[in-house]
Amino acid sequence: MGIINATPDSFSDGGSYATSDDAVTRALIMEEEGAVIADIGGESTRPGYTPVDEEEELKRVIPVIEGIRKKSDIIISVDTVKPAVARRALEAGADIINDISCLKEDGMAELIADTGCGYVLMHNRYEAYNDFYDDYMSDIKTALDKLIKAGVSKEKIILDPGVGFAKDYEQNLIVTKHIGDLKELGYDVLLGVSRKSVVGKCLDLPVDERLEGTLALGSYGVLNGADILRVHDVKEHVRMVKMLTALRNVE
Repeated sequence: MGIINATPDSFSDGGSYATSDDAVTRALIMEEEGAVIADIGGESTRPGYTPVDEEEELKRVIPVIEGIRKKSDIIISVDTVKPAVARRALEAGADIINDISCLKEDGMAELIADTGCGYVLMHNRYEAYNDFYDDYMSDIKTALDKLIKAGVSKEKIILDPGVGFAKDYEQNLIVTKHIGDLKELGYDVLLGVSRKSVVGKCLDLPVDERLEGTLALGSYGVLNGADILRVHDVKEHVRMVKMLTALRNVE
């Protein structure tokens, strides 16, 4: 899954795709490099981000979705917490809703059920932990129950441990190390660690020097159950996965 932030303030590539044409071009390059999914975001989720309203988010993402869809059949994911934005994105040609809110917004579960689209359920928490790992798994299971009760098909759901969201450095390492626990729940699993602070803090490196650390966490994820890697650097991750696949397949 290649990351395309159609925002001015995302932590890594904010402002890199100042126009919808720039974002579409980037998506097509990522597809050539091996991306299967293009993940488009119209609202930054970095620490301290400035929320945007529905109208502004739509202005940022809809032209990108439409532009990609005119030129490619790549799977399009839209990173949004707003059900209204999600609906418009799906109507414009998106296939998956990537929701960082852990199903916080009313109506999202019903929208996913009604449209039959794919849905990334990412862990996030809005209150303090009592027992971190038990609370973490409980949050995910509670949201899953809500999705299933709303009528969402199990095969449409993808789980994301939410690295970098409502977790400190050690907690981010813990959920990455135990990504197999999510896989045991019976769903596809997405891991998004690309250039994140957990890499920066471990290696004491700025955002633009975190590729090696990202690859290390991504390779661990793949070997322990991750089905999708959400990344900025598609070419390098595709090569890494091909190498791991060769090792797996050898007798």
